[in-house]
Amino acid sequence: MAPHETAMDWDALRAAAHEVAQRAYVPYSGYPVGAAAYADDGRLLVGCNVENAGYGVTLCAECSLVSALVTGGGGRLTAFTCVTGRGDLITPCGRCRQLLWEHGGPDLLVETPRGVVTMSEMLPQAFGPEDLNR
Repeated sequence: MAPHETAMDWDALRAAAHEVAQRAYVPYSGYPVGAAAYADDGRLLVGCNVENAGYGVTLCAECSLVSALVTGGGGRLTAFTCVTGRGDLITPCGRCRQLLWEHGGPDLLVETPRGVVTMSEMLPQAFGPEDLNR
């Protein structure tokens, strides 16, 4: 196990994600997803997916979580996990990886089915705010 895997209570983070997945609004797909993360000030943040009849406006669990970060005062994400309604670990989609990069940066720890990785490993050569000034 890598050092960053032991320093974090991943079981507690995963449990929070699983709990919030039970509140997901998924009448169309039946696929609940829950996300949980710690902010740099120690706050535990959670989010779940919220579907919509207009599929393009469905919110992923990561979107819900990032909204909680911003509305709760901002900060940076430091550790993140995402699970299905059954509690199985999943990885964020490409769109959500970009959201996580924006609010956690390259050092954000992400729990995946293959272990904990940094966001820079999850999204190599990411596009970020610094690229807008080029």
